[in-house]
Amino acid sequence: MTSPIRQPVIRKGYSGYEQTLAPDYDHELAETGPGTVGGEYIRRYWHPVALTSEVHELPREIRILGEDLVLFKTTTGEIGLVHKHCPHRRASLVYGRCEASGIRCCYHGWLFAPDGEILETPGEADGPGPAANVRARTRLGAYPVVEFRGLVFAYLGPADKMPEFPYYDAYDTPDITMRPYRVDYDCNWLQVLDAIMDPIHTSFLHSLNGGVQFSEAMGEIGELHIIQRGVQLLGSNTRRVDDFVWVRVNEIVLPNFTQAGSAYTADGTKEHYFGRSSFTRWVVPVDDESSVSLAWANFGERGDPHKYNTKEGCELIEQGEIVDRPFEERQRRPADAEAVEGMGRISAHKGENLMPTDRGVSLYRRGIRRMVRDLADGIEPPQPQQISGHAIRTYGQDTILRLPMDEEDDRAYLKKVAKMVMNMQFDAEALPLSERDAHIIAELKRIEADGLD
Repeated sequence: MTSPIRQPVIRKGYSGYEQTLAPDYDHELAETGPGTVGGEYIRRYWHPVALTSEVHELPREIRILGEDLVLFKTTTGEIGLVHKHCPHRRASLVYGRCEASGIRCCYHGWLFAPDGEILETPGEADGPGPAANVRARTRLGAYPVVEFRGLVFAYLGPADKMPEFPYYDAYDTPDITMRPYRVDYDCNWLQVLDAIMDPIHTSFLHSLNGGVQFSEAMGEIGELHIIQRGVQLLGSNTRRVDDFVWVRVNEIVLPNFTQAGSAYTADGTKEHYFGRSSFTRWVVPVDDESSVSLAWANFGERGDPHKYNTKEGCELIEQGEIVDRPFEERQRRPADAEAVEGMGRISAHKGENLMPTDRGVSLYRRGIRRMVRDLADGIEPPQPQQISGHAIRTYGQDTILRLPMDEEDDRAYLKKVAKMVMNMQFDAEALPLSERDAHIIAELKRIEADGLD
């Protein structure tokens, strides 16, 4: 009897069996725990580690860069960040008691200052002896913190290498309301960071795949251009929208500071002059398999509309959809979390096939790799804060100019517009912030009026 089962046709393309062994990941960049080369590098910078609103009268356990830590606030308002375990008998300080001068261990009452000094060892003899010796030679591991506008920042590197707390121009954009937020990701930090230097993903993930998440014009694949300026990388995507030219710029300041254009204010259909970033954001490793975006969402005419100044609005700005959604909806309308978490907890970087449109990803990874290796050779990495007290100039933005198509090769024209817009802004870098933005906006309007000649 002839079998009724239709046998599959064996085609040359079937190669699953040959690919059962997963490629390896990039250990040098993906690993950030204590003692790793990447961990040594990223510890040379300040990072946000929590929202101020998360620090209450009870200690809070957090995990950052693979370290288990306790964040607390004294009864006088000072914030401390210390290692989780008491150096006496290793009890967890998450059960400690916050007092005026520090945190007291629940087990034997040892009291620690926010800088880790042992202030009291109750029950032990006063004067010279074992307790005095321990207080003199032992400290609880602790890290410096800065609380700034609703975010708690920490420096987890060597104390003698601590850099100046960075001052970005985004902190002082006039008429902008900054709302702190956090979004957690179940994947390695590089996967989240990659998206910011990948302007083309917006056209597919946020537009053509499951429907428009930001604006219809973002579905247009424009002219891509990557600019590297020291530790700053800018990725521009310049689109034609009827009579308008839309220059949208994403940026990274290495290792993990990111900005972009607005999520909802700009759509390419009306003039917009040097509109600033939808968020001012850091992607921070929690450990090798998870990370957190800690940021301010920016609201106002040069940021995003005030109606998005909610928890859900911040999630939409961060990734295109709200975080807590049913799985079927996430399949039908995936956003950034689904794209990056779907790669696995640590993406198999060795199995990637990077293309010319991935140049921004390649460049930023190459920049981090170079600094990781330099540090291993004893060369300290450069800091974004090059001039003390001088705001770091940033360029995450939307600029939309009314420039009707007047040349046969409009793609070349878009490139010329993008180059002129960016160079004009770079030329204004030395101006005081109080003058710079007005100067840039005036120059953009001049370009719009006079054209590129």
